Amino acid sequence: MDATTISRSALALVVALNTIFLASGLHGSPPHVANPAPTVVGSGGPRISRCIPCIQVGLPLVAGRRNDGHGNGTKVYIVFTAEAALDMSESDARLKIETFHHDLLTDALDGSSSSGRERVIYHYTRSLHGFAARLTEQEKNNLAGKDGVLSIHERVVYRPQTTKSWDFLGLPLHEHKSPPFEQDVIIGVIDTGISPDSESFSDDGLAPPPAKWKGRCSAHIKCNNKIIGAWAYDGGLEDGQITPKDDEGHGTHTASTAAGSAVRNASLYGLANGTARGAVPGARLAIYKVCWYDTGCASEDILAAMDDAIADGVDVISAPLSTDSAYEYPDDALAIGAFHAVRRGVVTAVSAGNCGSKLGTVGNVAPWMISTAATTTDRRIVSRVVLGNQKHILGHSINTFPDIAKRSLLVDPGNCTRDPVASIFNSQTVFDATAPVVAGFSSRGPNMITPGILKPDISAPGVSILAAWSPSSSLSTGDDDDRRVPYNIISGTSVACSHVTGAAAYVKSVHPDWSPAAIISSLVTTATPIHSNLPEAEFAYGAGQANPMGAIDPGLVYDASEADYVELLCAQGYNTTQPVAEPRGLATVTGTNTTCSSPPTGSMMVGLNYPSIAVPVINYGVGFAVEIPRTATNVGPADSVYRVKISSAPGITVSVVPDELAFHAERQKLEFKVSVTGSLQAPAVDGGGLGASASIVWSDGERQVRSPIYVFSTQFRSYIEPEKCRCVPDKCDSPPDS
Repeated sequence: MDATTISRSALALVVALNTIFLASGLHGSPPHVANPAPTVVGSGGPRISRCIPCIQVGLPLVAGRRNDGHGNGTKVYIVFTAEAALDMSESDARLKIETFHHDLLTDALDGSSSSGRERVIYHYTRSLHGFAARLTEQEKNNLAGKDGVLSIHERVVYRPQTTKSWDFLGLPLHEHKSPPFEQDVIIGVIDTGISPDSESFSDDGLAPPPAKWKGRCSAHIKCNNKIIGAWAYDGGLEDGQITPKDDEGHGTHTASTAAGSAVRNASLYGLANGTARGAVPGARLAIYKVCWYDTGCASEDILAAMDDAIADGVDVISAPLSTDSAYEYPDDALAIGAFHAVRRGVVTAVSAGNCGSKLGTVGNVAPWMISTAATTTDRRIVSRVVLGNQKHILGHSINTFPDIAKRSLLVDPGNCTRDPVASIFNSQTVFDATAPVVAGFSSRGPNMITPGILKPDISAPGVSILAAWSPSSSLSTGDDDDRRVPYNIISGTSVACSHVTGAAAYVKSVHPDWSPAAIISSLVTTATPIHSNLPEAEFAYGAGQANPMGAIDPGLVYDASEADYVELLCAQGYNTTQPVAEPRGLATVTGTNTTCSSPPTGSMMVGLNYPSIAVPVINYGVGFAVEIPRTATNVGPADSVYRVKISSAPGITVSVVPDELAFHAERQKLEFKVSVTGSLQAPAVDGGGLGASASIVWSDGERQVRSPIYVFSTQFRSYIEPEKCRCVPDKCDSPPDS
């Protein structure tokens, strides 16, 4: 064996052993972490990460504010302006609004040598209302006092959070032509771009794009009847300066997971061999590249992409991005964009985040978008190491070395052994009967902005998922790795988000007239419950594992409109009287001058007609009683009778009045009230749940409409030491030198 082989094998052994130890809970790995995502090793050099559960694909995973980098004292600010009712063509309206923006800026620049036109990065005119511009602190303050300015926000940087999985979710592959209704669905993917030449994006058998499509295709991308649009956003640069082609792999992977065409015999060097496909292979893809290797995903770019996507005619937006913690809604670009998407009937799917397993780390919490946790599938990828003393160690890792089974020298200066060698065998797939299990890296609740809304909403496969990959990115995304593969295996809540995106598109294809809230409800109430001993319970997995086939026939849905979301915001204290310098304004989120008709309630419980129920209480051992109203809409047979079944928990009593709902028409609405009373028991010293899990299930004998109920103490800091997400720059941005 030559020195190179010894070095490669020894490095692989270090990675394999490190991964095995992490999977065993050593080296500070958090308790209750199930199957950390695997490390990939191979001939290009291993990627040894000090923060294995925080999965990254070439991009750091934490969010933060950063200077624009121009060195002239300016930063990028997003300015939201009042909506203007203009009775004119879209092009004329855009010109008039842009002129208004330029005039506002020119007045605020105080004699600066540059004009307002030169400072603008984006105008938001199609679905949103406002602009992004480079301003000094003083110029921002000048602008804040201008008529028509609703609020001003410094940029925020988001990060991406990342075969058999659809079979695991029970969604069959259509062996022949895709159902015609699939081809009317357009999924907008906001990510790192796409690799259009992948077989997963073949348009064989697809008709021309639907007539509703109004988007555009970059000159750098050859669009077809599958990828019907593609555009890139980076600080307002023009199409000739940037390209929507994916040089990271992440966007290609997520897009193909959601809606990739079926490709047989796809694998990573023989691993995970099978048919790679999306939930809706016939759906169309519209690509919006906002994420870049060196700068992440800036909020002004995200808003520009969502402004376009909504107006372009997409049906579902996939934004597999997140921050390291939740932002107030007026500061959250994804939440604002998704609110405007609701207005146009577009549902938005997002990642929960990769900062588990600490409580309160879920990054996307707005109730008008669906937030997804990551779980395992029943296919687990493992590697076996045999030490010189014949001890066998099995770990969760991916090994792509072709000759790794040869015995390699293992040197440990701190120990003495008679036979310091080991053999590392090729990875293999094994059946995992424990699946689904929530991944250790998946961010946990509670919802730190609206505690009475349970987040994450739902779970989906997000560990070791095979999907299409970019030929511009190496297998491991390492600079020293020259391997290129058409399909790769990665993990993260981005991958889980893509599964829920596909499931939402599948529901939309069957029920094109359903509202975003109805689609979210159908996914949540039909989710397969996860039976787990995780102390975080629903804070980890939401309502359970996505069930696309069940979601197309839920029986009942909990619908909500824009007005309902406005009422929730008002109850929380978001209103139009807040000063611009403290942007909590209702108008920032809605883009209108809507006002609140009643004062804030001061309660953490919310009256929103949500499919799940979160009950925050003062503390353990303190009695409580809450009443939660709900309205069920019949989307099943006209004459249907539903009876309720209640599952409670020690110390908690749940009751429902009435306990029977008799419907006599489609879309008929009936109201009921859920009462939850009792005293939350403190978790046992030796473990146990942090809260109490209960549920109500409405059934007509065929359909099961389940709403999880989770009761928890708001004093969670008393039993979980507050700590920033583990995904901090000095730990997760890049692996140590190897």
